[in-house]
Amino acid sequence: MKVSVVVCTYTMDRYDVFTEAVESALAQTYDPIEVVLVIDGNPDVYERAVEDFGDRENVVISDNDENQGISYSRTRGAELASGEIVAFIDDDGVAEEDWIENLVDVYEETDAIAVGGDVRPNWQGKRPDFFPEEFYWLVGCVEPGFAEDGEEVRNTYGSNISYRRDAFLEVGGYDPNTGRKGDKHLQAHEAPVGIRLLEEFGQGMVYTEDAVVHHTLFEYRGEFRWLVFRSFWQGYSKRVMDLLYPNAPDAKGDYLKWLLTDRVPRRLEGLVRSPSAAAVTQLGAIGAFTAAVGLGYLYAIATPDLVGKANQ
Repeated sequence: MKVSVVVCTYTMDRYDVFTEAVESALAQTYDPIEVVLVIDGNPDVYERAVEDFGDRENVVISDNDENQGISYSRTRGAELASGEIVAFIDDDGVAEEDWIENLVDVYEETDAIAVGGDVRPNWQGKRPDFFPEEFYWLVGCVEPGFAEDGEEVRNTYGSNISYRRDAFLEVGGYDPNTGRKGDKHLQAHEAPVGIRLLEEFGQGMVYTEDAVVHHTLFEYRGEFRWLVFRSFWQGYSKRVMDLLYPNAPDAKGDYLKWLLTDRVPRRLEGLVRSPSAAAVTQLGAIGAFTAAVGLGYLYAIATPDLVGKANQ
């Protein structure tokens, strides 16, 4: 079972971490494997990638004529891939050496149509004291309670996600109108693929905690203002997904119920037993981030022609 690992990037500012991501893909214990690099509209990065990786075995390098965004680039990578399985890792992710081996184990042991794994934070500096682990998803990492090992979910996070290539392309791949592109902040490009796979094949994605990617978290991702901003756009994106897929499973609704009925009460109990400044600020952050998500959702409700504007 051949696996193609797709890594996309777009700027020289991230080239060092992009190189780490590519090297981690090339260092996998699993074989056969190929690595597909898609450079999104940056000739300087493309030339550098060709110079650094062009003579490496089983590496395919492609470039977009202009910046098309992460969704277009990932789908383009899947189209270029020759593997039965296509796996995606962010350009700031570093995979453990048995990442692909553990993903493939699930495909071979089950009839899974898609498999995703654990994404762990790699803070560049100290994790902010105020940052609650319940909101690791805000920075693209797996939060506690996300799923049990072997559980079927709609989708995992984008830095550790894979599909049977034919099925991924059959449902259209990633929608180029979703996902980050330039200054466009619409998020959650993985969700529509998961929804369409459920509709078309009746199967979700299997989560395996053994397949691990470490997500590099630059210092700005620990800034409170940035996290509130990201929370707002998560809420906005949730409203867009609700309009596009009104009958889809409500993963975020389940998360909110878990947060408010399980995690917050536990934190309040812990605060009573063992008061600390960090515990107080983390509870405050939970409230602030949740409120920002809600405001983003309400703003989207009030936006005329929301889907049309999101697709511009």
